[in-house]
Amino acid sequence: MFGSRQTGVNAYAKVGIETGVLAASPHKLIVMLFDGARVALNDALTGIRNGDIAFKGKSLSRAIMIIDSGLRAALDKKAGGEIAESLDALYEYMSNRLLLANVNSDPSIVEEVQRLLTELRDAWNAIADTPAAGGIPQPNLASA
Repeated sequence: MFGSRQTGVNAYAKVGIETGVLAASPHKLIVMLFDGARVALNDALTGIRNGDIAFKGKSLSRAIMIIDSGLRAALDKKAGGEIAESLDALYEYMSNRLLLANVNSDPSIVEEVQRLLTELRDAWNAIADTPAAGGIPQPNLASA
């Protein structure tokens, strides 16, 4: 009648994520995209290690979607100039590498992209700690 306990937990988690997204600053939204991609890549590694091809493929597809439709799509190439162009090329590289990782079930490629995303996330977080990031609107350089 009420569904399983797991269904309730999943619904609660979804509401929590949606609330977090609605309340997040643009800077935090980019961090959430980085985190989501990293979680998807951790899942992909689990799929590779367990021989679960479907889970691996779904997880890598989710990571690629976050990179392409989230991080890449958020780039403002006019305002961001060379930085945005470089990030666009890096995101394209990551997506292509993940396609190769999917075909070859290669965990080293997934780990490479994880490292790149972690470095970008750390740099993005460092921007938030700069004095200019608080209170004064920042140009949308690259949004990621």
